[in-house]
Amino acid sequence: MTNKACAFFSGGKDSTYALHKAYDNGLEISCIISIRPMRKDSYMFHYPMVELTKLQTESMGFSDFHYIVDVSGEKEKEINEILNELLKIKENDGIEFNTLILGGIASKYQYNRFKKIAEKLNSSIFDPQWGEDTEKYLYELVDYGIVFILSQITTYGLSEEYLGIASDKSFVSKIMNLSKRYGFHPAFEGGEAETFVVKAPLFKKDICIEGSKVKTNEFEYSLNVKKAELCNKFKIKIL
Repeated sequence: MTNKACAFFSGGKDSTYALHKAYDNGLEISCIISIRPMRKDSYMFHYPMVELTKLQTESMGFSDFHYIVDVSGEKEKEINEILNELLKIKENDGIEFNTLILGGIASKYQYNRFKKIAEKLNSSIFDPQWGEDTEKYLYELVDYGIVFILSQITTYGLSEEYLGIASDKSFVSKIMNLSKRYGFHPAFEGGEAETFVVKAPLFKKDICIEGSKVKTNEFEYSLNVKKAELCNKFKIKIL
């Protein structure tokens, strides 16, 4: 069996980068899994904009083996649900893989649970940015050519003005300064914000988005997407 990999893909910066690095390292991408938790407070998975991963995988030419998997979002239970879905994909669709691609940076909670899944599937884990210095990593994303926006903010210290802003070195610098001032994780590893990638090296087309900002709670804001489509040059329009 060749080195085939199944990627967990939320559409955010970390899973997108991990997928790219796996591709760069010669792994054959045989399936892409986007998890859709039924609860917004899932311990493991991003909730915002998971439907738009269809556009991203289409842009990369991976839509034929992209699966959106529904899970309860309940602690521990969702791990078994994911394992069962992966077993079904292997058995029913004949998809082969011996590696799971993750985009974790520092969350041992997530890593240890994915490790359990990998062990039961006799698979290894490929997590290229695990343990990397956060500031170095964020600038690395910019240099690599990944452009993301914040699709949700859930922490004190990040104002709504950062929703929908395309990432660049200036953006990273501002986030680093705010994280030092207010104490949140600059890569949002604690769920302080969620991201969505609109441009990446494997994307044949960028993604254009129109939406509005919605305040959902104190210090919490989200981007309500009205329209999203593939385009030649990404553009974020806040209505």
